[in-house]
This record gives sequence, structure tokens and C-alpha cells, in this order.
Amino acid sequence: MNFVPNTDRDRQKMLEFLGMNSLADLFAHIPDSIKLKKELDLPEGMSELELVRHVRQLSDKNANLEEYNSFLGAGSYQHYIPSIVNHLLLRSEFYTAYTPYQPEISQGTLQAIYEFQSLICQLTGMDVANASMYDASTAMAEAAALASGQTRKNKIVVSSTVHPEYRRVLKTYAEAQGLEVVETGYRDGVTDLEDLEAKLSDNTSAIIVQQPNFFGCIEPMKDISAAVKKTRAMFITSVDPVSLGVLRPPAEYGADIVVGDAQAFGNPISFGGPHVGFFAVTKKLMRKMPGRIAGKTKDKDGRRGFVLTLQAREQHIRREKATSNICSNQALAALAATITMVTLGRQGLKEMAVQCVNKAHYACQQLTTVEGVKRTFSAPFFKEFVVTADRDINTINNGLLKQKIIGGLPVERFYPELKNSSLLCVTEVKSKEQIDELVSAWEGLK
Repeated sequence: MNFVPNTDRDRQKMLEFLGMNSLADLFAHIPDSIKLKKELDLPEGMSELELVRHVRQLSDKNANLEEYNSFLGAGSYQHYIPSIVNHLLLRSEFYTAYTPYQPEISQGTLQAIYEFQSLICQLTGMDVANASMYDASTAMAEAAALASGQTRKNKIVVSSTVHPEYRRVLKTYAEAQGLEVVETGYRDGVTDLEDLEAKLSDNTSAIIVQQPNFFGCIEPMKDISAAVKKTRAMFITSVDPVSLGVLRPPAEYGADIVVGDAQAFGNPISFGGPHVGFFAVTKKLMRKMPGRIAGKTKDKDGRRGFVLTLQAREQHIRREKATSNICSNQALAALAATITMVTLGRQGLKEMAVQCVNKAHYACQQLTTVEGVKRTFSAPFFKEFVVTADRDINTINNGLLKQKIIGGLPVERFYPELKNSSLLCVTEVKSKEQIDELVSAWEGLK
């Protein structure tokens, strides 16, 4: 009874107050035909010591990145997490905080959100960013909805090199809102510009491109932007924030809306979540953004303070005026990203990005020396790349797994034409020895 606050006496008092004699009387209105007439098939209770041991045995059945050498990316990435992140996240005022509706008692949470927004603006070069979104996929879908509402057009052109799961989320949103989604083809791992231009029309509200794209390749954003500007459509780009340590910020090539996922900063993979999306726009679109914006102001005594402002979501304004019904921001995950970005600083982020480039290119170079393995595309890449093998990639991955190496994503799952191709990811946390271990294990498979 250690964890049950109500004693037998407490329960009896409550039943007496209700005019009942037993718990059975409380559920008398439920038909006997649907009541469970036997004990639940549950094991006997355990002591705390036994339970901890049992749960640890169960968890040991899972592969973890402390014991396994992983080269799997495709949207969820293993990056360096400074030790300070978890120390600060474990402060109770952060991990127990909810939506900061009352600014007078939520200044810490509001400031953390404001700092996150400010850092996203610095990274992307955009004018305004909102409080965090769920993840990159929903942020991208929200961006498409914003563009369609702003332009009053319903055709969305999205590159087929955008993450396939992001495109699925986009189509789900689009179907509910009566929007048309048209996909372009790709050539040598990047968006086919000729196909893109052929699919643009007067009814196009937005063009969506990912940088780097799903294959890890660097898109020719300047050329794509030039094609977009020939129309009155909006240019939406989904970016990897780590890549902005070495790549041009989206504002410089004319993006109207920039979205992405900040999971790479301070948030472990953790079986796929939680993630933390971001959403940044030009100044003219700030009143149309979904979610919340935390703003900086002054109180009546001239002291700095933080508040929620320009909230275009249905919990705060009339539903018919709302641009989105997105509810919660990922405050704790956003705080982890904020702490990481501040800890790294400009130079640290650049070094992280440079190491991703160098190590990924070393891994690609070494892997393609293995007999039967070749690069699938020749386009430049950042931290992910695709190789094609001369045999079944799932068989190769199973062989690697037996050696505690997690291989890349079989891209045939999303692109049937890319048979026996694998999308591999190499970030700054990988050592030369770990990369060589992958190459040696792959080469030794029969």
C-alpha cells in the first residue's frame, strides 16, 4: 500500500458519503455481461530491488548507441550533447513547466523560448521565428498551409528529394484543407530543375525543397530560388540546422519560410522522439505564423520582461481567424537545443559541421573501395550519402548488426528504383576507428 494514498478507512468514508456499501455498488450500473469475472492475469508484485533488476534486463534487449556503432540517420541524428544540457534540464522549474499563460510567474520559461527563437533567426538569417513546433514534418506542412492561405492558391510543388515521411505528413494536411500536392522528379540526387519549372503554374502557392535533401545531397538553392521568383509562389525550405555551420543561410537565397528539426542540438535519438521543429519567416509573414511567439518587453517600471505575443492559434483567438490549431510547443526539447547552441557558439557549430563533412566524405571514400560498392550520386553532400551495393542491402545490414554495427537506411523502401542502395550518416561523434570498423565489417561479409 506504499503507493496508494487512500486507506480502507478512507474508501469506506467515501462510500458512506455516496450512500453505498461497497465498490460493487459504485459500478452497479454497468451490465454484468461486460464485467470481467476473473482476476487479471498479472504476475505477482515485486520488491523495488527485483523490479529494477527486471526492467534493466528488459532494457538490455534493446540496441543502444553506447554499445552499437550506428550509421543510421534519415531524419534522426546522433550528435554530441554537452554534459551541461542534462544538468540544466533536470532543474525542476524546467522539466515541470507547462504553457506559460501567466507571464508574471513564467519569466524563465518565456526567456528560454525567446532565446530559442533568437538563435533560430541567427542561424537561418530570417526575421522572425516562433516557439518550437512538433518536428520538421509538421512544421513543413504548417508552412505549406500558411503559403496557401497567404497567396490564396492551392497547388503545392514539393521536390521528391524531400524526406518521404515529411511528404506524407504534408499530403495528410493538404487533403484535409483541399490543397493539391505535386511532386517533382530528381536527377543525380538533387531536384530536377527542368521538371520543377514545368510543374509551376499560376496556381502554385509554394515550392518546397530540403537542404541538404533526404539523400544528403546539397541542392542548387540559388538556381531553384531563381525559378521560384519567376512565379508569385513562396519558397519554403526545410534545413538541417547543423549544416548552417558551413552552408549559406536560407535568407541569402530568398527563402520566404524556413523550417527544420533541432533534434540534432542536445536531444538524443531516443527511439525517434521527442523532436523539436522550428519555423522562421520574413517579417511580412510573422502575423500568419502558427504556434506562439515569445516577445521581449518592459514592465511599468522599465524592467525587461517576456510575454507571449502574436499568437495565431485557436486557443488564443477566434477559431475562424486562427491560422493553425497546433497546441503545445516542445519547450523542454527546445531548451536542450538552446543550451547546446549557446554552449557550442559560432565557432563550435562551424567545427561540428566541418567534422561532419570531413568524416562523411572519408567514410564514403573508404566504403567505395569495397568491391561491389559505389556512390549512387555524384552531387556534393553534407553528412549523409547513398551507396549502391551489388547485393541485397538488408542482408548486408543484418550481417553488420551481428557485429554490433547499425547500417544505413535501405532507400528502396521509399524509392523503388534505387535497389540495394543504402543511406548512411556520419556525424562528428564518429571516430576514424569506428568508420574503419564499418568498412572492414562490410568488406568481410560473405
